[in-house]
Amino acid sequence: MKSVVNYLVAGAFLLVSTVGFANGPAKSEVEKKLVKVELDPVFVKKGDKLMMNLLNISQGMVILKVYDSQDRLVYNESIDGKLIVEKAFNFEKAFEDEYTIVVVDKFGTYKETMAVR
Repeated sequence: MKSVVNYLVAGAFLLVSTVGFANGPAKSEVEKKLVKVELDPVFVKKGDKLMMNLLNISQGMVILKVYDSQDRLVYNESIDGKLIVEKAFNFEKAFEDEYTIVVVDKFGTYKETMAVR
């Protein structure tokens, strides 16, 4: 997991630095919009476990929530000031249901579902 995030960080850094050197100090509005980088969280399912990684470039508040199929809040956590947000959700002892994992950061809201059978 950490290697995936490391590759994403390195790739984003190379992209931004290459564009910066190519354009020089003055950039037009069109060129500034081309450099915008949006990174969604990465979800990986392994059996009854779900791993989530998020590159939090703004290092702002990240909210993690888990809801069951009846929209009841099962889990809630707020993380602030971290560049890399990693969380493993273990559903091994969870009741049979479909759970929705919600990740909210400065750039948007992301959802992933996990079915426990």
